[in-house]
Amino acid sequence: MIVQKTSKQANVESLALHLGGKNLLDLSMINAFGIELTGAALRELAAHPGVRWISPDGPVEKSSASVSVGETTNTYLQTIKQNLLPSTLNGSGIGVAVIDSGVSPTRDLANRIPKYVDINIDGPACAYGHGTHVAGIIGGNGAMSQGQYRGVAPAVKIIDIKVSDCYGGGRVSHVVAGMQWVLNNKATYNIRVVNISLNQTVAESYHTSPLAAAAEILWFNKIVVVVSAGNIADGNLYPPANDPFVITVGALNEWGTAAPNDDFVALFSGFGKTSDGVSKPDLVAPGVNIISTRKGDSYLSLNYPAHIVNANYFRMSGTSMAAAVVSGAVALLLQDEPNLTPDQVKYRLKSTARVMPSQARAGAGVLNIQAAVNATSTASANTGTRVSNQLNTGSQGIGSNVSWNSVSWNSVSWNSVSWNSVSWNSVSWNSTFWGD
Repeated sequence: MIVQKTSKQANVESLALHLGGKNLLDLSMINAFGIELTGAALRELAAHPGVRWISPDGPVEKSSASVSVGETTNTYLQTIKQNLLPSTLNGSGIGVAVIDSGVSPTRDLANRIPKYVDINIDGPACAYGHGTHVAGIIGGNGAMSQGQYRGVAPAVKIIDIKVSDCYGGGRVSHVVAGMQWVLNNKATYNIRVVNISLNQTVAESYHTSPLAAAAEILWFNKIVVVVSAGNIADGNLYPPANDPFVITVGALNEWGTAAPNDDFVALFSGFGKTSDGVSKPDLVAPGVNIISTRKGDSYLSLNYPAHIVNANYFRMSGTSMAAAVVSGAVALLLQDEPNLTPDQVKYRLKSTARVMPSQARAGAGVLNIQAAVNATSTASANTGTRVSNQLNTGSQGIGSNVSWNSVSWNSVSWNSVSWNSVSWNSVSWNSTFWGD
């Protein structure tokens, strides 16, 4: 379970351990901790006055899907118009944290992975292979393919945050812990973008989701959070894709060409209006039959040999891949205009996206990074958006019964997010909403 406390001072962890809890995981970013407990112990812990909310620490899953074998070309750089930007706009100096299954230091990424962080120690780094593929889309330089399979931002720094085991499995608490590491180390590695190509497996309001709360804290600290919409096109969005602040990305099927007239939203791509009334995705990007970097002895390579392009590259589809395309594009935009806030980045991408007529599942449309870079608007997205209820504190629960009319600037207790963890100078008060 993930247990949120009423205050930082509440000594709930000691009771949890006394009740037989194990595998305690610090999640102080959201004033919480992860713990394994029996049902009886959980009931006793829930009665403690220092406990504010308890969430299931459910599994998360990658957002990759099936592929069509035989494709040997990438067209996504042309589709998003990255090929029309000057070569000097390459993501240099920007750090992108990849919260995934680990990243292997292939030649396409060599010397640009300054830090490896292993949150989930159940398997060797990148034994699954998903994170290496995602990282290559974001920032591979194509060294092993004479540039044929180059990523969007080929000079970007990749910060590897491994949160899944050798079979791609992980839990919500692992992802939150990875986000917490990013928050604590953002200045050291100039982390401006976080890619989360993972989704919770259970639908939940963003007001009660630890993943959504952690994503918003990163967002308010000037870190652009890009997440996959998920591959269940049933009208439901699973955290963190349902959070209204983050950039949620759906997958575009290019049909193997750079021509726009045959593009459509991939049938597997997640979409819909969340239980909180938020329409997602925000936009779409290429996510079908994407060729990117491969770790040869990974679980994916060993179990899906038909997807192997050659010794160095692998083919996958999914909103995982689409999110990676957008993360690379954000790095380019921030290299060009480093003072943009996450809200301004989101507005810029959405306002310059190529509209897809009769494609309601595409959000604002198809990513066009050339138009985003050339645009000059500094308007902000998310104006009037309510922050997660988990960013308010107190003994009251965080369900829909919270009366936001009663919240005033002076009465809000910020113990749950800590002055040290949220830089409120980075929050545009015009882009957040505290009342009904």
